[in-house]
Amino acid sequence: MTDVATTSPGGSAGPSLEDLQTKARTLRRLILTSTTAAGSGHPSSSLSATEVLVALYFGGILRYRPQEPAWPDRDRFIMSKGHAAPGLYAALALAGYFPTDDLMTLRRIGSPLEGHPNMRRLPGVEASTGSLGQGLSIGLGMALAARLDGRPSRVYVMLGDGEIQEGQVWEAAMSAAKFKLDHLTAIVDRNRYQQSQAVDVVMPSLEPLPDKWRAFGWNVLDVDGHDVLAVIGALRQAQATAGQPTVIIAHTVKGKGVSFVEADWTYHGRAVAPKDLDRALEEIG
Repeated sequence: MTDVATTSPGGSAGPSLEDLQTKARTLRRLILTSTTAAGSGHPSSSLSATEVLVALYFGGILRYRPQEPAWPDRDRFIMSKGHAAPGLYAALALAGYFPTDDLMTLRRIGSPLEGHPNMRRLPGVEASTGSLGQGLSIGLGMALAARLDGRPSRVYVMLGDGEIQEGQVWEAAMSAAKFKLDHLTAIVDRNRYQQSQAVDVVMPSLEPLPDKWRAFGWNVLDVDGHDVLAVIGALRQAQATAGQPTVIIAHTVKGKGVSFVEADWTYHGRAVAPKDLDRALEEIG
């Protein structure tokens, strides 16, 4: 069986920038339509993560087999900020894990597309997340297991910038550096807002964020999180880094792509109203 997503963007067999941008628009449309259909969810946190998801699943980074989701040598992606499940689900559907029509069952009773990812119910979900602060620890364990088993798997964990106020994140960061887990990559979705307010208002001591990660022994890369080629480049740099884990700080805009969502952080936990959906989709294109 051929591994998915092993080619280089822009290469002879890889996706073009236009292909990747089209995927990003499609993901955004699916995020909006699914959350509006559900009448709930976290659209803005998913929209900020879109280009990172496209880079991972469609930019030649993750190795995965949609028809064999438990393939032992697969790479793992953990959406630690589990409230961004609509974005993860849209990526998994486009990658072929399940039909895109299933996205319209988001948050319905009996649907495997729960409000937060449930690894026991949906193929392609590597960890049940949503209780914030735990994903990096899970990724640490997976990276250690891959090393012990002699497998080539790499592990990627997306964290929210509000989430990294959790102390458990920094305990995992210390351990990852100690064990020199260079096949573990963290991605911070630095959209600067969390559930209740701006991140820097809730916890202003978060900065200087790059220096904090460096002090914990990590290779640090800063990137425009909406420049999909720049994200892919950073992920490639992480793959080439030996002897230490890498964190990519992806600078993003919460609600990216929809002006009135970008302007209102309260969309963190509420869907776009049906009367506003056409306007939002028109802005995305």
